[in-house]
Amino acid sequence: MVVRQFLDWFWNPDVWLPPGFDWKDIVPTEEVKYAVPYDLLYAIPIGIGMVFVRYFLERTLFYPLGHLLGIKEQKKLRILPANPTLEKAFTGKGKKAKLFTHKELEELGKKTDLQVRQVERWMRRRAAQGKPTTLAKFSESCWRFLCYLISFLIGVYVLWDKPWLWDILHCWYDYPHHSVTTDIWWYYVYGSSFYWSLLITLAYDAKRKDFWEMSLHHVATLCLLAFSWTCNLTRVGTLVLLLHDFVEPWLEGSKLCKYSKHNGIGDVVSIMFILAWIATRITLFPMHIINSTLFEAPKIIPMFSAYYIFNGMLILLFCLHVFWTYFIAIYVYNALSMNATELKDTRSSSEYVTEPSEEEEGSEFDGKHSGRSTPKGGITRRGLFYEKKQFT
Repeated sequence: MVVRQFLDWFWNPDVWLPPGFDWKDIVPTEEVKYAVPYDLLYAIPIGIGMVFVRYFLERTLFYPLGHLLGIKEQKKLRILPANPTLEKAFTGKGKKAKLFTHKELEELGKKTDLQVRQVERWMRRRAAQGKPTTLAKFSESCWRFLCYLISFLIGVYVLWDKPWLWDILHCWYDYPHHSVTTDIWWYYVYGSSFYWSLLITLAYDAKRKDFWEMSLHHVATLCLLAFSWTCNLTRVGTLVLLLHDFVEPWLEGSKLCKYSKHNGIGDVVSIMFILAWIATRITLFPMHIINSTLFEAPKIIPMFSAYYIFNGMLILLFCLHVFWTYFIAIYVYNALSMNATELKDTRSSSEYVTEPSEEEEGSEFDGKHSGRSTPKGGITRRGLFYEKKQFT
């Protein structure tokens, strides 16, 4: 009885549908198919299945492709000697674990009876533990590139003959009596499944500065798909999917070129990504889609509660786009001002780590040293930890 009352309250048509409409008005029949809210639950097991498909493709296709392109698997680091004092100092730094001054390293050396160079290399190897290799990041980008490309091609195929692709006002004409064809159904399920798989694997992928923003993006996208599906706003939902999917293959393609050292092609792909981002995420998305949902739709259909939530999610996505545009601006600034030949993803926290060389991986903690001294102003040319005043 309580469950029934809760479901009646939750599925109140006054919230989910325009005034004057009830769920019985959009019940699927043999002639007309409408969106059924619970259908998107299929996306969860399919998303879990996509995680296993990714794992299979990584081992059988993406890793061998990376090796073929000259990306080597990182040499396995030797077991790091246990040192509670250094471990406490490392974890105490938190996100600033790379910023040890020369004085701090000297103090740690005195506490542990190690030379400054030994302390520095212990810290570097500690920072390198658990960091994804270039081959792992290459494999991750291969998977994303493949899935986003497939999603975009499906979207083009499905929407090419749909009138709302060419005239967005068709998203509002005769609403909510918008039938959902089989191709639209699968387009939604595929998109939802892919974002579920991304959300599941987010904790295991390469960590980036925008981890929480990316998590929020995936959750917002899934909620947006669920809301548009439940409210039968599938037409505008497919436009949002298509617009977003157009950009991602360029982004992942630029990463693939970077990881495989094809910098010339990577520069071209990066330029294409930036142009696509500006054209779609910063221009078309707010000026075409959000403008239509905020200002054109109210002239054609009456507003209702769930629609305001839907608009709020669209605006949230746009705010995230503006946030990521900041990182793109940094990338462009570095390219123009520094004339860098190899630019990194400014969102990636894993790019900071300088892996120990083969020479450095020798008997580092057995008292055998190369004899090279450590400059007081910083910690060697290859060192990861440095004093901030060097760069000010």
